[in-house]
This record gives sequence, C-alpha cells and structure tokens, in this order.
Amino acid sequence: MADLELLLSRQSVSPRLLEEPVPSETELERAFQVALHAPDHGGLQPWRFRIVRGDNRHKLGDLYAEALKRKTPEATEQQIEAARQKPLRAPMVIVVLAKVTTNNPKVPPVEQIVSAGAAVQNMLNCFHAMGYGAMLVTGVPAYDEGVRTAFGLAEDDALIGFLNVGTVADMPALRERKAPDGYVEEWSGPAA
Repeated sequence: MADLELLLSRQSVSPRLLEEPVPSETELERAFQVALHAPDHGGLQPWRFRIVRGDNRHKLGDLYAEALKRKTPEATEQQIEAARQKPLRAPMVIVVLAKVTTNNPKVPPVEQIVSAGAAVQNMLNCFHAMGYGAMLVTGVPAYDEGVRTAFGLAEDDALIGFLNVGTVADMPALRERKAPDGYVEEWSGPAA
C-alpha cells in the first residue's frame, strides 16, 4: 500500500522550484535502470537520454534562444533571453529522445514513442521515490529542427521532452486530482 500512496503523491514540480543537489551518479543509474523497464513492444528500446548539467545548460539555453528566433522572428530581446534562461532553472535537464524505427511492420512509430513516454514516467516515479522533484517540459525547442539536429535526431525520430530534475526548494501543495469516473466508462460495443 505504501508504494501506491507514493505513486498517488507524485506530481510535477516546476523547474523554478528545483535546486541542487541533483541525483548522484548511482541514483541516476538506478533511474535509468527503472526507465529501461518500460513496456517495449518488439524489444526495440527506442528511448535515448542526454544528461545536461553544469555549464552545458548554457549551451542548451542557446539552442532554446535560437529555436525561439526561428519560430518567432519578431521575438523581443527580453523573450529571447527568457528562452535562453529556461534550462538554467533546474540544476539538471535530461533530454528524452525516441529513436524511431519506421520499417517495423509489428511495432508502429506511435508505439515506440509511447514506450519512450513510459520510460519517462518510470523515471518521474523513481526520482519522486528518491526524494527529488522533476517535471517533463516541451515547448518550442522540442519541435525545432535546429534543436533536433543538435541532438542527432533523424527525420522520424522524436524529441519527447526535457526532464528537469533537482531537489525541491519549496514543495507545492499536492494538487487535488479529479475523480477517474470523468475519464473512465464501460464500453459495450460500437457506437450506433
């Protein structure tokens, strides 16, 4: 029951509320081991992870700024600088990628992307169990060709998002969750 309560207490924590320390190398390895236990139809292991920390977050920030300039040429210097600062909010960013195989007749691309998403969820739960906060974010950089190229993605590959990780400086109150009955119903056959 304690494990279920742990899962029910997990929530995303804004990168603005994350600080040092970050998970140790041993804790990171454990989180990646947990990620690799995600459902994986066909055993394709589509997930890829790139750890960005320290000064390398500035390089990621430069990619964010360039992505914004490409998406919004009329962006102000203030908006561009705000984009540049986003990876600096959390002390660690893990870029989550999916190496998608398009010619597999049994495992369509969507299943591979969902598998990478499940790996992220496993990591979110693992970091929470270790006492860290985390949040997966996307935004303009996740869909920008320049950012995709910087991470070596092929045309069919996916950038799932940027997983911000750190120690929670100020834990927000647990958000009230909606009852599942608004999302679940019994299916009794095709609609008429």
